Amino acid sequence: MTQDVTYSSYLDLDRILGAQHPASDAHDEMLFIIVHQASELWLKLCLHELTEAREHVAADNLRPAFKMLARVARAQGQLIQSWDVLSTMTPHDYSTIRPHLGSSSGFQSWQYRMMEFMLGGRNPDMIALHDKLPEAAAMLRQESETPSLYDEAVRLLSRRGFAIDKTVLERDITAPYAHSISVESAWAEIYRRPQEHWDLYELAEKLVDLEYHFQRWRFGHLKTVERIIGFKRGTGGTPGVPYLAGVLKQAFFPELLSVRTAI
Repeated sequence: MTQDVTYSSYLDLDRILGAQHPASDAHDEMLFIIVHQASELWLKLCLHELTEAREHVAADNLRPAFKMLARVARAQGQLIQSWDVLSTMTPHDYSTIRPHLGSSSGFQSWQYRMMEFMLGGRNPDMIALHDKLPEAAAMLRQESETPSLYDEAVRLLSRRGFAIDKTVLERDITAPYAHSISVESAWAEIYRRPQEHWDLYELAEKLVDLEYHFQRWRFGHLKTVERIIGFKRGTGGTPGVPYLAGVLKQAFFPELLSVRTAI
């Protein structure tokens, strides 16, 4: 019965608030767990919104997509701010927790990987990192075979009459996206005459927002790791800060960056 629903039962708070299981007596482990759990919830929302936004872009129904993409950007703001909270942990605080983490690492977040894949940052080798979670690996594999949000945006440009190279439209979508002069030229035309292509102009800026916030999140991750563990290797086996610095150079929508120089 609806009248029996309470705030706690509707939100399933018993399970959420009972999902923190510190492995040590370290005071800061609760902080470490909650920040990462909350981040996974925000990622879940991002994936929810991006899934439907992509469907709207594919259907050339952009106005609802704009609201969803704007919401993702706001959720990304929450993810970025989480680093500010985690950065209150000192090197000593983390050293008391690290022995209890084993090989677990944020590098193993399949939802983070899914968001990368949905935006177009695809590296098939990364799927194998999630083989210990067969369901997650299967979802990532399925996503890698689905046109990304940017693929759908580029296909929309073609349907709207812009001259997009056939090699771009028929590319292997499981592979990383590569910069295309024809796509840059299409965006350049849109940026030069926004009044004639206003919805595509707004789509471009919504995509730029996503990339901008994603890179801010990556940078916050890098600086937080650098502040807490310096240049030690990550628990997941990555080189740590050097790896994160390399990831910062990866772009999802390369033509939306290069077009700024072109115009």
